[in-house]
Order: sequence, then structure tokens, then C-alpha cells
Amino acid sequence: MSTTTDRPALPIRAAVVGSGAISKEHLTFLSGRADTKVAAPIAGRVRLVAVCDLSRVSATYGAREFGADAAYVDLDHMLAAARPDVVHVLTPPHTHMAIATRCLQSGAHVICEKPITPTSADLETLLDVASANGRHLMESHNYRFNRPVTEIKAAIDRGHLGSVREVEIRITLPVTDPTGRFGDPHLLSPIHDLPAGVIHDFTTHFAYLLLHLAQPRALPRVAAAWSNHSENPLFRFDDLDALLIGHNDDGPVHGRLRFDAAGAPDGFLIRVRGTGGWTETDLFQPYNRTVRPRAGGSQLSPIVNHIVNGVSLINDGVRNVGRKLLQQSPYEGLHRMLDETYTCLGAGRPLPVSPAEMLAASKLVDRLLDDGVRL
Repeated sequence: MSTTTDRPALPIRAAVVGSGAISKEHLTFLSGRADTKVAAPIAGRVRLVAVCDLSRVSATYGAREFGADAAYVDLDHMLAAARPDVVHVLTPPHTHMAIATRCLQSGAHVICEKPITPTSADLETLLDVASANGRHLMESHNYRFNRPVTEIKAAIDRGHLGSVREVEIRITLPVTDPTGRFGDPHLLSPIHDLPAGVIHDFTTHFAYLLLHLAQPRALPRVAAAWSNHSENPLFRFDDLDALLIGHNDDGPVHGRLRFDAAGAPDGFLIRVRGTGGWTETDLFQPYNRTVRPRAGGSQLSPIVNHIVNGVSLINDGVRNVGRKLLQQSPYEGLHRMLDETYTCLGAGRPLPVSPAEMLAASKLVDRLLDDGVRL
């Protein structure tokens, strides 16, 4: 699969298609309002040339609020008139394939929200379109770039945890709440039509985070229990409990993926255990806690771990108070990912999420949905 080598002239011309909730995060970055530290000021690097949506009101509001050059309600008109170098596809998942194809064929690179396609076979088709047109195609793996995850990955890479033996990822969200975006019977979302319903919208996060942190060479054993404990007819499933067993270069590695709609409080827990220690975070209330052998030997290590982690938790608590006051969301990793992406585009380098990483995550989602592994 070939990749493009040309570099768009600066500033890179960016367009956004779709003005749903996630568009605010993309537009905040593209307008230069992101709180996350970036490599260089957005002005001069990126120019927001268009916001496109089927709703003229939404497109006009988005363009005016975030300083885009123009608003459009027709995709082909936008591609011809605004001539974007990059298009952010932020529409419902069932529209991604057709919209991304048209953008790639028009000569634009595409950054697409997850899940980029329903299946890995569809993703391979879309990647072929990108290759044939010499364009980049990248799915948003945004939580990989959140500060706590980058710190966990750095600890793994430095050998602080030894060899990774287990990665657990647990999301707790009340998606069946009738007052929420997914549970309101009078405001149905296209997400309900995905193969696993609402939970399918989270499976890409599960897959890419597990693969990024565990780095398995193979995962031959996968078992997934999909349930609808609430018996809410809007939902195909409201609960997932999956176990994956494989191996990396020097031993076995286990994965545990858990989605729970009934627990509280909301959480996005990631825990990594290795032969030399373990570490954890919650992306909704960010912190990093690490337990490993410390100076002083086995007798003093527990005490040192308590002290070190206590200081760290206090600092993270203060930082989280600031996040709440500033109304910052867990999408800080999205802004970092986009910053790296535009830096790579400007330098003619490969993008931070590779086609191979996208395909591996998509194939893992396929396996989790396979009736043959269902408990």
C-alpha cells in the first residue's frame, strides 16, 4: 500500500463535515482555541476553510462560531469550492464510507471519527481508495494521546513494569439513562443501528488501546459476553465482558474489556500489570498510580509506593479541579493527536495512527463481534 509523499502548502486548508457533538472538539483545535499545548500556533499552520452539514443552521453556526471561511450544506459543492487539503469526517458511522471516498477522490486527506467503517473488509477497501489517490486516511484513536496513556506507554517502554502480562480496560457509562443522548426514546441515534448497538461505538477505543499497550504478537483466544441486562428495547446490548489471551515476545498477555451501563460513577479505567509492577489511570478523572519495587527493598517498597502515589494523587486532584473549573473534557488527547497529524502533514511524514494500526483494531472489533466467540 503506497502513501502520499507531497506536502500541502501552509497553511493547510481544513474542512469539517458534520456538526454533531464531537465537532466542537475538532473545531476548537482548528480554530486555535485548544487548551492543550501544541507544537506551534495553529495560525499559519492551519486554515479552517469550511464547515459542512445537512443543516444549514448548524453549518452556519459552526462556521461563524469557529471562524471558518464558509458554510456549506452540500459535500460536493464544498469540496469543489473550498478545495480543502484535509477533511474531518465527523458524521454518523454509517455515512463514513461514502463521504470519505468522495473526499479522498477529490484530493483531500481524511481524518475520520471512529468507527471509521463497519468492518475491517470495508476499511481495507477505503484504504485502497486512499492509496489509489495518493492520500492519507486516518481514524481517530484519540485516547491513545491522552496524557495518562502516554505516561503509561512511556513506563512500559522504559521497562518500569517489566514484561506486560495484562491490560484491563473498563468503561462505566449510564448509556441506558432515558434522559441521556442514547437512552431517550424520542431522540434515536444512528449509533443504535451499529452491529452491537451503542456499545459498538466504544469498541474501537477498547481495541486500539489494548493493542497499543499490550503489543501482542497474536491473540488466538477471544471470548465475549454481550448482554442486555436492562432489557431496554432500544439497546441490542448494554454490557460487554470480554477476555482475550495471547502472547508477546517473552510470554503470555491477557486482555480484559468491560463495558458496564449500571455501575457508578462514570469511569474509563485502564490498568496495566507486568512482571515488574502495575499502573492505572481513569481517563474521566485523570491520575496515574504505579506500584512497583522501590528503593529500600521489599519491606519498604509498599510504604514508598504509598508516599509516591499519595503525592501524585494530590497533584492530580488539584489538576482535575482546574480542569473542572475550565470545563475541560477528556478529549485533550484528540487535540494532541490532531496537532501531531498536522505537523506530520506539513513535514511530509507518516501520520501518528498508521493504516496497520487501524486495520489491527478493526479486525479485533470484528473478532469481538463474531458469533463464534460469543458466550
